[in-house]
Amino acid sequence: MKNLLAVVLAGAFVPPAVACDLCSVYAAREAPGFGGRGIFGGVAEQYTYFNTLQMDGREVPNEGNQYLNSSVSQVFAGYNFSERIGVQFNLPVIYRSYGYQSERGSESGIGDVSLVGNVLLYQKLTEAFTFNWTGLGGVKFPTGNTSQLNPDQPDFAPGIGGHDLTLGSGSYDGVLGTGFYGSWKRLFVTGVMQYAVRSEGAYGYQFANDWTWLGGPGVYLLQGEKHTLALQAVVSGESKGQDTVDGVASDDTAVTSVFLGPQLSFTWTSRLSAMVGADLPLSIVSSGKQVVPNYRLRAAVTWRF
Repeated sequence: MKNLLAVVLAGAFVPPAVACDLCSVYAAREAPGFGGRGIFGGVAEQYTYFNTLQMDGREVPNEGNQYLNSSVSQVFAGYNFSERIGVQFNLPVIYRSYGYQSERGSESGIGDVSLVGNVLLYQKLTEAFTFNWTGLGGVKFPTGNTSQLNPDQPDFAPGIGGHDLTLGSGSYDGVLGTGFYGSWKRLFVTGVMQYAVRSEGAYGYQFANDWTWLGGPGVYLLQGEKHTLALQAVVSGESKGQDTVDGVASDDTAVTSVFLGPQLSFTWTSRLSAMVGADLPLSIVSSGKQVVPNYRLRAAVTWRF
């Protein structure tokens, strides 16, 4: 029973990759090798509040109180063909509200859907030690509205442009990733990385290739036969270059960021896992004039049928 719980927990605590709303996909990690074949599904939420204005990486006064509230809910479902191989479909539902001076606006709708495959590359289990190494690869499809990328439409504010507000990219993009989980007695550590390979999309706009990563150490506060509760210190980050329009680089789209925050995770038997986390910026360096995050909240629930 102890080894069974370790396998289930390995799936529950390899966290999603989160950063750029249009770059990362939620990887349920309830998939291959974590409890056997079958159907799973759930929802993952990321809320980000932007209210800090930067100019070439330095904070400057936010005149006009530019702000952006971004909520991305990813509804996902998948199937494990075996204990090692599975597939997952992600449908993002996006809502953004924003303001500058006396102007207000909002955008809502579905984003770019994705289909990803998961594979368990390596696993080692003993009475006291567990290690899992996984990989994923997939495609993002251009299903989100791209009207905000129209070059004839001016930026909403000096630090908020169409690339910040668009629901989709208009491009077919590749997603590659890998993750690991290791535990020893009550201690564990996780890590996950995703790399998005971009192609040209709507209006000649091409988002830059982007890599995101997330992980850190944790401890099981409760470790029963049917349920667990764990606390983790999560460090996450993103690195993204300059987007281009018809091959010409845009000067206000590159960013490199590092966040730190706590994450609380819960599992019940081999069916339910849930997590909630918060991220605060340690370092954000952006190009041009951009509104950057003040904080980020994350949550997810996964159910295995």
